[in-house]
Amino acid sequence: MVGRKFLPAPEVAASMVHAFIMVKTGAGRSEEMVEEIRAIDTVSEAHVVAGEFDVIAEVDADEVYDVLHTASSSIQGLDGVEDTKTYIALD
Repeated sequence: MVGRKFLPAPEVAASMVHAFIMVKTGAGRSEEMVEEIRAIDTVSEAHVVAGEFDVIAEVDADEVYDVLHTASSSIQGLDGVEDTKTYIALD
């Protein structure tokens, strides 16, 4: 349409990207790492868990890029992090 702009509905424009980042830490470092991960701005929650990974971090960000930056730079950049796996929530 000429002269008109499409504006998304407010609930769409205000939505954030929600993701879970699984973190594998060095042996015996989970408790220490979860505190460092909780201090990251985009991390809303982080918990030590039993299983293949040692910590699960819940992330809320404005864009997918911000989630990826949190995983690849902020979390993987911490001394003691061995591996991460990121899952973007679809709902």
